[in-house]
Amino acid sequence: MPSVRDIRRRIRSVDNTVKVTNAMSLIAASKMRRAQNSVVDGRPYSVKIQEIIAHLAAQPSDDEAAAQPLLAIRPVENITVLMISPDRGLCGGMHANLNRQVGNFILAQSAPVQAIAVGRKGREFMARTNQDLKATFTDLGETPLLVDTHAISHIIIDSYRDGEVDEVYLAYTKFVSTMSQEPVIEKLLPIAPAELTSSESVGYIYEPSNLAVLQDLLPRFIEMQVYHAILESIASEQSARMVAMRAATDNASELAEDLTLVMNKLRQESITNELLDLIGGQIARDG
Repeated sequence: MPSVRDIRRRIRSVDNTVKVTNAMSLIAASKMRRAQNSVVDGRPYSVKIQEIIAHLAAQPSDDEAAAQPLLAIRPVENITVLMISPDRGLCGGMHANLNRQVGNFILAQSAPVQAIAVGRKGREFMARTNQDLKATFTDLGETPLLVDTHAISHIIIDSYRDGEVDEVYLAYTKFVSTMSQEPVIEKLLPIAPAELTSSESVGYIYEPSNLAVLQDLLPRFIEMQVYHAILESIASEQSARMVAMRAATDNASELAEDLTLVMNKLRQESITNELLDLIGGQIARDG
């Protein structure tokens, strides 16, 4: 049975934990707002450039566009998965859910899978499961710029252009809301052509030409999709961390209240026993 002193020491330790987790929750909340704004601001551009590329790829009788290396569809002999994960933990089950999704995806593939890990948690998962890890990127920070992710994008572009990989998938945690983050795996390359209606199949005229537009837009499309996925992952991480630290603060506060109740009961029992000893001693002297 612990003593009152032991319980009081434990309460002090739990109170210190409450202070730490509450501070982490407030910090994550402030960072989450900035990350959410970056995701919301970048989504329209990401969606629009994807629509344009898909529309260009679907244009009929466009032999020049079909000859683009980044649009080539080949038999799938090698697959690359770009996994974007947090550098740090303390964000609930976010990285565990993403690890599970990526692991199931890799097991379901018949072709060999190479991995590119962005973030320490993804790197640790790939190393722990003995995956073929081609490259690792860490310490991008909480507010990376587009230029900070160019090295990641260029590895994908060069590998696909040189025929080293036949499909590229993007695995990250999509920000849905403050309380909800969804692990997703999306095909990045090859780009699926859009399904055009009869009126659209007539084709737009692009200046200076379809080839020139594709040559300029395709690398930018890859760069933007990778960059936006990283922003989505950062927003999800901060949201998950805020929720996890808030839950930890509430649990620690409840534990401190329970320990205080136990301590008060022990003190009451101790005082009662002392009173009984005094009364018993007094009765023995009077008798």
